[in-house]
Amino acid sequence: MASVRVALLGCGAVGTEVARALAAGSALLEELSQRAGAPVELVGVAVRDLAAPRHPEVDRELLTTDAAGLVRRADVVVELVGGLEPARTLLLEAMAAGASVVTGNKLLLAHSGPELEAAALAAGVEVHYEAAVAGAIPIIRPLRDSLAGDRVQRVLGIVNGTTNYVLDQMDASGADLDGAVARAQELGYAEADPTADVEGHDAAAKAALLARLAFHTPVPLSAVHREGIAGVTADDVAAAREAGLVVKLLATCERAPGGVSVRVHPALVPRSHPLAGVRGAFNAVFVEAEAAGELMFYGRGAGGRPTSSAVLGDLVTAARHRVDGVPPRSAAPTTRMPVLPVGEARTRYQVRLRVADRPGVLAAVAQVFAARGVSIETVRQTPAGGRGAAALAVTTHTAREADLAGCVGDLTGLGSVESVTSVLRVEGS
Repeated sequence: MASVRVALLGCGAVGTEVARALAAGSALLEELSQRAGAPVELVGVAVRDLAAPRHPEVDRELLTTDAAGLVRRADVVVELVGGLEPARTLLLEAMAAGASVVTGNKLLLAHSGPELEAAALAAGVEVHYEAAVAGAIPIIRPLRDSLAGDRVQRVLGIVNGTTNYVLDQMDASGADLDGAVARAQELGYAEADPTADVEGHDAAAKAALLARLAFHTPVPLSAVHREGIAGVTADDVAAAREAGLVVKLLATCERAPGGVSVRVHPALVPRSHPLAGVRGAFNAVFVEAEAAGELMFYGRGAGGRPTSSAVLGDLVTAARHRVDGVPPRSAAPTTRMPVLPVGEARTRYQVRLRVADRPGVLAAVAQVFAARGVSIETVRQTPAGGRGAAALAVTTHTAREADLAGCVGDLTGLGSVESVTSVLRVEGS
C-alpha cells in the first residue's frame, strides 16, 4: 500500500493525543509507520465545531465537521466521539466502505458490540477496542487471544479510576463521600456531573465487555447488576479498615452453576489481596484461570496520554493487517451461557447491625442467619456510642445473594435489632 489513510473522529483529551502522534513530522509517526509496514497518514479529524478553540495542536486543514464524508476516504477509522450515536452509524458506514475501525467506546461496545463485529466480518475488515477498558492496560487481547486456550473462572476489576480515587481518599483521610468527590473534581479525575462514575454505569459497561470476552458468551448491558458507591459512608470505610479490609468498587464476572454472574458493586477486599493496593485513579484487573492461575493487570486506567497508547496500538495492528492482507477473523461469542440474576450470585458478606446490648441478642441474630441457611464465619461486637446499644459486624461464609437478602429482611423485623447499618459483599478472599 502507498499509505494507510487514517480518519480520526473526535478530538477531546484522547483524540488530541492521537492527533499529536499522527501529525506530519512526528517522530512517533515514523516509528508507527515502520511497525505498520507502510506510511500512516492522518487524512482528517472530525469535530463538532470548527470554531471551538480546543484543538490548537491539530492542523486546521485537517479539521472537518463532515464525519460521514471523512470515513468514506479512510482505510482505518479511529472513533473517540463516545456515546451511542452518531458513533454507531459512523462506524457501520466506515466498515461498509471498507475501513477497519478502532474505538475506545465502551458504552457502544456494551450495547452494539456483536452488531459491529458481525458487520466487520461481513465487510472483510476488523474492529479493535483495547482502549475501551482500563485505558493503557492491555486486558482485551489477553482475554480474547492469550487465554483462548484456557478456561477463565473469574475476573475481578477495578475499572473506574474516579471511584477508586474517591474510595482511596475516604480510606486514607477519613473524608466522607461528598468531600472525596469534590477533591476528585478539583484534580480533574471526576466530571462536573460524576453520576456515570459514582452510580457505576461506566464500570457496568466495562463489566459486560470483560465478561463477554472472558466467557465467550453474549452479555447484554441490561443483564449486569449495578450498584454504585453513593451509599458508601465514612463509617463503612473506617469499619473496613479496622477489620483489615478496604472498600473497592468491583466489576465481578465469574462462572457459576448454570451460567455466568456479572455484577458491579462496592465490595470489601482483604488488604492482603493485590487489588487492595490499587491506589488513586489507577485501574487493575485480576484474572483467575484454570491453567494460568492468577494474573494481575495494573496501570493507568484513564487520561488522554495513557489511553492514546492503547488506541495507537490498535491502529498499528489494524494498519499492519491491511498491509499484509491478513484476513479478518470472527470475534463473535462461541457459547451461549445465561447471565444469572444477582439473587443467584454466591459470595461472602459483612452485615453491620446496631442492636440492643442485652443477653440473648447474639443468639437471636445467629438464629436468623441459620434459618436462611447462611453460615456465620465471624462476629465482632463493639460499643455503639449510645447507652444500651451495641454494634455487630457479622461476616458470613459463602452464601447465595437471595438467602442473604432474606436474612437482612428478617433482621429488620427482629425486636432487638435497631437497624441494619450496612451490607457489603466480601470479594477476593
